[in-house]
Amino acid sequence: MHVGTHAIELGYPASARGPVTVGFRAEDLRSVEIGEEALVFRVDCVEKLGAKRLVHGMVEDQVLREAPLADELAITISTERLNFSRRNGKRLDRKAAGAAPARRETVNPEPIVIEETVSTLAIPSQQCRDDVARMERSIATHDAAMADVAAMNRIEVGGIAASDGPLAFPFTVAAWNLERCLFPQESAGHLRAAGASLVMLSEMDNGMARTGQRHTTADVATMLGMQYAYGIEFLELGLGSDTERDFCKDDANEKGFHGNALLTSVPLRRPFLERLWGERLWFTDTDQPRLGERIAVGAVIETEAGPFVAVSTHLESATTAAYRERQVKELVERLDAAFPALPMLIGGDLNTGNHIGGDFEAEGLFAMSAARGFTRHGGPIDQMTTRPSLITRWPKRAMKLDWFLARGMRIGESRIIPSLDASGRPLSDHDLITCVVEGFE
Repeated sequence: MHVGTHAIELGYPASARGPVTVGFRAEDLRSVEIGEEALVFRVDCVEKLGAKRLVHGMVEDQVLREAPLADELAITISTERLNFSRRNGKRLDRKAAGAAPARRETVNPEPIVIEETVSTLAIPSQQCRDDVARMERSIATHDAAMADVAAMNRIEVGGIAASDGPLAFPFTVAAWNLERCLFPQESAGHLRAAGASLVMLSEMDNGMARTGQRHTTADVATMLGMQYAYGIEFLELGLGSDTERDFCKDDANEKGFHGNALLTSVPLRRPFLERLWGERLWFTDTDQPRLGERIAVGAVIETEAGPFVAVSTHLESATTAAYRERQVKELVERLDAAFPALPMLIGGDLNTGNHIGGDFEAEGLFAMSAARGFTRHGGPIDQMTTRPSLITRWPKRAMKLDWFLARGMRIGESRIIPSLDASGRPLSDHDLITCVVEGFE
């Protein structure tokens, strides 16, 4: 492919044919100068991704993504900032003749694995949180601040398991994005009715004004008679979105913790937290400023046939399919290194279809994980997992976001259970998904 005077090697044989997608961020573009070669780019729409913007449109006859609106810009871009793919959106190796070499990756090159446990996460002072809120919005300042907040670098383990274990086959696993967990008691009742022995939760508040300053994970675990591991995905620097502020009775958060949890009716072994690869998208968001990155919380669970690794995760929503694929790929690689040969069950809100028109089948993470031996399970393939809720900002969306990825495990029925309480009130904007683990393969 030629961009101006530069030839870009796409990594395909000469006989390959088909459209080529060019991806770039709006902040990497600049107007052309007199006499400089330009790409004629028709702008179809500008999409918000966290605090950044992504431009969609066409370069000559190459469709980047169809969308309403139309205008044209004469623009140019440094070749080392280009990303290419054929249909699937994957980032490829870039070799440019006469161009500067691609910049070395500096965004979270080594995802952080945390294994130090505490019974209660330390609360950062209000002064600390105010200082973070006033910081320059850059990756360097973000990472320095996160390293200084002890709670961001620990796992809280609490609750009491109802049994000394091990789990007997078959057993039911539940995964649920509880959307802050506005209603812990009703949510625990919903999980109890599902018969889950192992629960993977995401978007769980702890010391947030919008959820009454409650430690929602600890509350749910106590009601279910389970032990839990809880990790902070984000230190929230504000009260939340406009719809969430209506639920705030206080004008400040006591802790500001928001994260993932793994709950089980048998003891957890080797609990861990992995902070997934990312670009700090939420640190500069104006609506919901946050310190942190998406995470996975996991542990080794004993069964009558031996141990397996259970992982509760939450992939990034405000980004592309290629971004999420990288998050899963690097998560699996690190899990394989830490727990070689153990069966594995990953579950949670994988945000599939976000920013790709809702087409979950276009997510490269499924083919990538299948090539590594995983099978996917998420209830009927044509049944979506989102619904209108009391605080969702997208009441009309219908998407299939929630899944299990299993390897070395024999999975029976998987279901999608409406997240409505006895009165018909929605408990979350995600429905609960479950699967039955029948044994090991």
